[in-house]
Amino acid sequence: MIFHEIYSVYYQTVAKILEVALDHPLKKDEICKIIEKYAFSESVLSIEPALREQKWQLIRSDGTTVLKDHPSMPLTTIQKRWLKSICQDPRIHLFQDDLKEIDFPEIEPLFTLDDFYIFDQYQDGDDYTDKVYIRNFRMILDAIKNQYPLEITTYNHKGQKVSMKILPKYLEYSEKDDKFRVAGFGSRLGGTVNLGRIISCERAEISENAELIHRIPPRKRRVIFELKDERNALERALLHFAHFPKKAERIERNQYQITIDYDKDDETEMVIRILSFGPMFKVVQPDHFVNLIKERLRKQKSSQLFFHDKKHISR
Repeated sequence: MIFHEIYSVYYQTVAKILEVALDHPLKKDEICKIIEKYAFSESVLSIEPALREQKWQLIRSDGTTVLKDHPSMPLTTIQKRWLKSICQDPRIHLFQDDLKEIDFPEIEPLFTLDDFYIFDQYQDGDDYTDKVYIRNFRMILDAIKNQYPLEITTYNHKGQKVSMKILPKYLEYSEKDDKFRVAGFGSRLGGTVNLGRIISCERAEISENAELIHRIPPRKRRVIFELKDERNALERALLHFAHFPKKAERIERNQYQITIDYDKDDETEMVIRILSFGPMFKVVQPDHFVNLIKERLRKQKSSQLFFHDKKHISR
């Protein structure tokens, strides 16, 4: 059963009244204010007399309640099915250790991981069951909530160990990469770190006279390209870049100009994504990005020639 009367507004409102009554004796005016806030305007005519006249034997004549604990609402079947479904996601381990309380062996999940097919996701995503990864994730999450700096040791793009101080601002997740990264204010090495590369993560000790952290401005970049709306290219492009700030303008009958803002750390991925659309996209600005496209194409052509020559020699 998806719906039951105990989840109606009457039950919810009376639960609020009882919560307050556990704190202090209630007067009639206070009961009426709670009813007006959580129920319908006319509900005062039925709820308040039912409590005051002991038809619902929950509030005594002195305004106290017969309950000893706060009222709680049982989970519905649909809520249990939802919880069982999300518990199948390996990322749940980042937030919860013991999942036995929400196992519900008698309940079928609302959906399973097999119901989803992500066709363009990389296969080298983060390991969400790794104990070190989980510890680092929770440390970063706590630092974001309580705003304290972290001392992070990680691998750079050359595979070398580097250390930095960072004041984390938020965590972000890439569905395409299946990876988390932390963004914030950091050292000269930058303010964005992939969690999968973090070796250790500890709370940083900052002296009272020292500056908390060097605040590096966000390294925002912008690319502008034109596209021909053939084979539903416009809709596919807007869906493909849905998580980036962007603007689309029509410049001709079936030709559009798309402006996308992105972080510098996503530049290589942005180049690859735009090239995946082939001749339907033409980058017009900035010159820096146009050169990145040309360089990428030169490398691809060089690789193709290399493999072609190697195949020819082997024959």
